[in-house]
Amino acid sequence: MIHRIKGTQDLLPGEIEKWQYLEQKARDIFARYGYMEIRTPIFEETELFVRSIGQETDIVQKEMYTFADKSKKSLTLRPEGTAPVVRACIENNLLAGSGTLKLFYMGPMFRYERPQKGRYRQFYQIGAEVLGPDNPLIDVEVMEMLVRFLEELEIHPYQLHINSIGCPGCRPKYLKVLRAEITHALPQLCADCNRRASTNPLRVLDCKVETDQAHINALPASLDYLCEDCRTHFAVVQRFLNNRDIHYSVNSRLVRGLDYYEKTTFEITSDLLGAQNALLGGGRYNGLSESLGGPAISGFGFALGEERFILALPKEDYFWMRPEVYLAPLGPACFDFAVTLASQLRRNEIRAFLEFGDKSLKSQLRHADKLRIPFALIFGTEELHRKEIQCKNMRDGTQVTIRAEVSEIIRAIRGDTAR
Repeated sequence: MIHRIKGTQDLLPGEIEKWQYLEQKARDIFARYGYMEIRTPIFEETELFVRSIGQETDIVQKEMYTFADKSKKSLTLRPEGTAPVVRACIENNLLAGSGTLKLFYMGPMFRYERPQKGRYRQFYQIGAEVLGPDNPLIDVEVMEMLVRFLEELEIHPYQLHINSIGCPGCRPKYLKVLRAEITHALPQLCADCNRRASTNPLRVLDCKVETDQAHINALPASLDYLCEDCRTHFAVVQRFLNNRDIHYSVNSRLVRGLDYYEKTTFEITSDLLGAQNALLGGGRYNGLSESLGGPAISGFGFALGEERFILALPKEDYFWMRPEVYLAPLGPACFDFAVTLASQLRRNEIRAFLEFGDKSLKSQLRHADKLRIPFALIFGTEELHRKEIQCKNMRDGTQVTIRAEVSEIIRAIRGDTAR
């Protein structure tokens, strides 16, 4: 028997409905804010991620699935979505005179990590990017949209954390001081922190090793080294979050794991997820387009792992994503009517499931229950002769006789919402 690859998962009926619900809710809410969907290839030239994410990052050094194609070109399964989106915008000339461009994406990403709850080697992300002016109100609008997203998904409690990590003008001074202070603490820090200290010192602040936290909390904060422009940008972000009654906390240790971030960074966490509590994160990346050969344009975006969101969704049955009614004809003589009825119901936007095998009523109802379909329509030759159907509520077991008409069936399964 061939098994699935470690770090991957099969999304099966009964679970996939949660994913469909999450993705549709994202599409609905993002559309309200003017976002359009973009889809990029699953694999790209390796250089795209080396140049954007950073040669010394953990993702590039340890986690990417990289291979040579038949022409010996180095390709990589995408580990994140921002760089491919920016590459696509540059290549397809979407940034020329377009004003503010708002895009969102969803799909699989790939990183060779240690599999754990809510974290896989093939994982699914939903993300959005705003390309346009370097305006702090864009930062605020994105965070407002995500708060609305969480509220409509009924995910609570959650916490919004924000920080500013400066820009290429002021960050070098901060990194010099940070690197010097980290050097003094290296004997007490973990192996990963020792490796990151010289190559990517900001990542030391993101260490999750419990014994390192006291030493990390004593390190200097980026907020104390911001230039006037970055300080003003961050102050505007906070002022307009306050104006919109969006609760947040300033976390001076909040950095992102990718080199292209600058100025505002943010993360939303939830106690629903345990120790690994991050739901999503993002920030501003003002130099990414230029580094990929595109025009000078600012960017702000985020990404969320769908697996993490699925764990945080309310524990309820998303049955409305499944078929609404199961047609259970009793014998071959009733099958022609069942085929016609199923077609009529579907034309009236009713999700109908028709059993094609010649099964007993008991077997068909057992199948409807396994599929968790809320209603079953039962009819034999005698019922059809009287132009009647038995409508069984599979959730409470009640059963009523109704006329064998589409309008009556819709009224029986949808009640007052029937058209």
